[in-house]
Amino acid sequence: MNRKTLVLPAVVGLLAPVLAACGATDGGSDGNAAIVVGTTDQFVATEDNPAPLDPAIGYEAGVWNILRQTVQTLTHIPRGGGEPVPEAAESCTFTDRQNESYRCRLRSGLTFASGKPVTAEDVKYSINRVIGIDSDNGPVGLLANIDTIETRDDNEVVFHLKTPDATFPYKLATPAAGIVPKSKYPAKSPREGFQVDGSGPYTMKPEVRNNQVDKVVFTRNPKYKGDLKVLNEKVELDLFPDAAAMGKALDDKKIDMMTRTMSPGQAKLMLQKPKDGIKLTEMPGLAISYLGFDTTDPAVKNKAVRQAIAQVIDRGQIAGQVYGATAEPLYSLIPSSITGHTNSFYNKYGEPSTGKAAALLQAVGIETPVKFTLHYTTDYYGPATADEFKTLKKQLNATGLFDVTIQGTPWAKYRAAQKRGDYAVYGLGWFPDFPDPDNYMAPFLDKNNFLNSPYKSTLAQNTLIPQSRRAADRTAASPTFQKLQDLVATDVPVLPIWQGKQYIASREGLTGVEWSVNASADLQFWELGRSAA
Repeated sequence: MNRKTLVLPAVVGLLAPVLAACGATDGGSDGNAAIVVGTTDQFVATEDNPAPLDPAIGYEAGVWNILRQTVQTLTHIPRGGGEPVPEAAESCTFTDRQNESYRCRLRSGLTFASGKPVTAEDVKYSINRVIGIDSDNGPVGLLANIDTIETRDDNEVVFHLKTPDATFPYKLATPAAGIVPKSKYPAKSPREGFQVDGSGPYTMKPEVRNNQVDKVVFTRNPKYKGDLKVLNEKVELDLFPDAAAMGKALDDKKIDMMTRTMSPGQAKLMLQKPKDGIKLTEMPGLAISYLGFDTTDPAVKNKAVRQAIAQVIDRGQIAGQVYGATAEPLYSLIPSSITGHTNSFYNKYGEPSTGKAAALLQAVGIETPVKFTLHYTTDYYGPATADEFKTLKKQLNATGLFDVTIQGTPWAKYRAAQKRGDYAVYGLGWFPDFPDPDNYMAPFLDKNNFLNSPYKSTLAQNTLIPQSRRAADRTAASPTFQKLQDLVATDVPVLPIWQGKQYIASREGLTGVEWSVNASADLQFWELGRSAA
């Protein structure tokens, strides 16, 4: 979900990619053959989600990778990171010291791909539409702090916020705030199907079979006006059932680049034995993996059960044995590379201990073994997910305190079931919308949270999260984020397990690979080109 270069000092150092095998060169497209990119993301229209690519509905990393290319936003994160800069807008700024009023002025001559002018009213319509549809699966939480939107003429829009929010420019840079044409997107209902229309750098054409996308062809939008420099004419996104099939296509020269989701084994092999003609690029990685809990389910309703699980899980074993060089243990929802991180779970629980876990359960009279099912998705985060959950099951059952089974489900059914509350304990990953500590806390703890979790913390929602957003200097908010992380470690509504790295494999001659995925795992096709022969 998902799920996305800050001015934060701890993040800036991440933004220089590490290259293995051949080095990169700058260059544009030869203007002929399409650049072909592989992914294991799947886009399926179902009864539960008939509009997977609507900006008001789609809140997953794969979906945003489609929207980024086609739907324009007022601001964007510049190449290499930093504070958001204008994109569809020519200027944006807070107009008060409290960070409660944010004004943007659109670029002159901005149009949708159809040629229809883009106005401030279109911006207002698009964002109010996301708020009004208020999808359980959607990104509405990113926009929930908007009070009113004012348009002063065709080109100026002012956002009045309910509470101060220094992160608001980053939220306007996400596809949740994408500008869409009224004629294509109903005000009160999702746009069904797979077509996306906007004013972004590309137009798109999906190839669909049995309500599932096989391929998406992106063609440079000649009417695009914005801050991005497009270095190619056409990019084709090919969808593969798994990492092995995607890897074979790269070896067979059927694709130029493989992205989400390479397996740990593939990355390890390429690191150890580089292949002729193929380059492996390590990208900034801010994705995390975690367990979520339905805190009303009888099996895990008592906080002591969730604390006991936190007490016995061995993150080092999972990261080292299952993911190798592609992951490292994580003891907070906020990754170690983001300013504000603190090892709250390690500080509270230390090393894995069956004895300490047993004491937690005994203190509140919990009968053991505690029985529940660990749920995971079989086809979204890569082939190592099944091994991760086998390891988690083994770790928990080895204590004698738990009786755990595991169950895998395809993503098309998994996410809807999780949101309905069908699972007591489930695994998910998080790709940040923007790399600020707020985006690792609010989506899990605030109102309209991403998980649709029954867990509520008045302290987090009413005091700590609003307090953290007042600080324009994000390092000044670190003490507040420490309190939030400590709260999560105590109540354990979610349990962080590991943070990952991103790897991209590409064929020689493809340029811009090191910029084609940002720290939030967003694809940026406009950066890709071909070197001169």
